[in-house]
Amino acid sequence: MRYLYALVLMTLIVLWSSCRKDFDADPSTGNLQFSTDTLFLDTVFTNIGSSTYSFKVYNRTDKDLNIPRIVLEKGESSDYRLNVDGIAGQVFEDIQVLANDSIFVFVETTTDISNQTQDVALLSTDRILFDPNGNTQDVDLVTLVQDAVFLFPSRDNSTGVVESLVIGEDENMQEVRVQGFLLNDDELVFTNEKPYVIFGFAAIPPDKTLTIEAGARVHFHEGSGIIASNRSTLIIDGALSTDPEALENEVIFESDRLEPDFSDIAGQWGAIWLTAGSTGHRINHTTIKNATFGIIMDSFAEENTPTLSSTDPILTISNTQIYNISNFGILGRTTSITGENVVINNCGISSLYCSFGGVYNFNHSTFANYWNSSFRDTPAVQIDNAFVVRDNGIIIETLTQDLTAANFINCIIYGNESIELGITQIEGTAFSFNFKNSLIRFNDFSGRFKEDPLFDFSNTSLYENTLFNENPGFKAPTENELNIDEESAANGTAATPGSGNDILGTARSATEPDMGAYESTTFETDEDSKQ
Repeated sequence: MRYLYALVLMTLIVLWSSCRKDFDADPSTGNLQFSTDTLFLDTVFTNIGSSTYSFKVYNRTDKDLNIPRIVLEKGESSDYRLNVDGIAGQVFEDIQVLANDSIFVFVETTTDISNQTQDVALLSTDRILFDPNGNTQDVDLVTLVQDAVFLFPSRDNSTGVVESLVIGEDENMQEVRVQGFLLNDDELVFTNEKPYVIFGFAAIPPDKTLTIEAGARVHFHEGSGIIASNRSTLIIDGALSTDPEALENEVIFESDRLEPDFSDIAGQWGAIWLTAGSTGHRINHTTIKNATFGIIMDSFAEENTPTLSSTDPILTISNTQIYNISNFGILGRTTSITGENVVINNCGISSLYCSFGGVYNFNHSTFANYWNSSFRDTPAVQIDNAFVVRDNGIIIETLTQDLTAANFINCIIYGNESIELGITQIEGTAFSFNFKNSLIRFNDFSGRFKEDPLFDFSNTSLYENTLFNENPGFKAPTENELNIDEESAANGTAATPGSGNDILGTARSATEPDMGAYESTTFETDEDSKQ
């Protein structure tokens, strides 16, 4: 019998709860409060959805409140989408906020301004109205929407198959493909008139040149990039701005996520891939950031592969910064690179990997690595002349190529690991490298490399006027500010006579030039910034 009484009691409790009337709450009378009066959704590209933003609606009274109606002012024509207290839509009725409690409102937008002919960017605005027929309160919505040139692979309407590119073969000799497309002739010049947004890999056709003009902005969707195919060329013609603090003439490669929360996140897009047989590449005044790889260069000894030489490099790169890369900043395999005023930092594996031989000549460059997003046990700069072939993790063979030259003059190689230089030579192969007037971090606390002739720092044919483990005094290396001041060990210690300009266009001292890509300067202090 007592079980029957318990069952009746539970039934009464359930019935009482179900009969509670939410509309017993008092209607809001303009007494809501908000965590913001204007919600700014960061810049998005036309027809690309934004991230989700939110704000809170507070009931700071001691009574439950009922909001009779919440609507977007522009109604169904609005570019915004709402989710109020877990319910998606554009019109909401009888939304309850308990006493001294709050609810979330989530906001997204997708806006089309592609039909606009005058402006590259427009403001998209709307208002969320609370109780629009009574004591109206509102929160403004503001988004800057940017028009762009969109490049993407085609899709077969009948099969749904997306256009793809063959990028090689797997261990079973099967084609490896990625979503991508060949650029048309009228797409081979990127200007600074509008940003470019690339979906998939945009490939430069054989015997063609892609030219990217000063001031261009190139954005990549996840898993996207640029491929230079056999006998093709990439020319990036960025220029130094007249204002050193401005970037309008620099070329910038980054992802299509423009929100501040994504501004320094590695691995958001693929890579710039200069494949075997492509040649004559030139990159100047460019920033490459937030990719999986910065630049990949393949130039194995194949048919149509240019002869490697230091006088006619496959890539000439200057005044260029590569930041926030989840793997390698530059990965070169049996290739030829000449670089000056190159700055690379914050890479998940190495900033520079001169792999499988080749020819590398760098002057006044800064190869730092202050990666802190995951564990890293690889040096900032790696040099070797081997390629290990594996099958299911088992080493089948080790291939070798000559390292004709790896010359680093007036460079800084540093980071947050004890050893930031790695060199591996296969015996019986040509292997030529030299560091001159450079600053290197190499603290071999365990003595592992004590007897290794590759790290005989007293050998002046390998290490000439080179400093070890002295503080370069970077301004803010974790924030990619690798400028040096007058207290830096790199100040005034480069080879003389100095000539040319640093990466910011500052003339190098003829008698006391500085190592690395930056001439020393006086850092602004907090007190200076207040003046």
